[in-house]
Amino acid sequence: MQKVALGKPVPDFELSSTGNTSFRLSNHHGKNIVIYFYPKDNTPGCTLEAQNFRDHIVEFEAKNTIIVGVSRDSVRVHEGFKSKQNLPFELLSDPDESICTLFDVIKLKKNFGHQYMGIVRSTFLIDNNGILLHEWRNVKVKEHLAQVLNEINTL
Repeated sequence: MQKVALGKPVPDFELSSTGNTSFRLSNHHGKNIVIYFYPKDNTPGCTLEAQNFRDHIVEFEAKNTIIVGVSRDSVRVHEGFKSKQNLPFELLSDPDESICTLFDVIKLKKNFGHQYMGIVRSTFLIDNNGILLHEWRNVKVKEHLAQVLNEINTL
């Protein structure tokens, strides 16, 4: 599968999701989609990012926009995180990194001198016709929500 490109249609994909469902991109035609990739449930930065999206869900819904989070965590772990944080949106599990690869978010990372391949925090805005409108890579959580809301408000 080719990597996504700005201004182009995002290829249809399907992933296991919280809520005992699977998420298929094409099932959400007609809505804008914010899809954010994050390294791991229950870590400080990922928790803050999820809480920020949660706390502004009404603003996204007012702009016909749904939010989904993606990490390599299992659906079971996602369910616990979603419940603990009272998240009003679904979390998708990508254990084989197929969608992470599609969006090109797996990169070499360094932590305390250890190198490994991991998810680089990234967010993508897909319009109601399935076109990739905007991407944010190497996201800094504190400023990020305002950036996404500013872009959503231009739609």
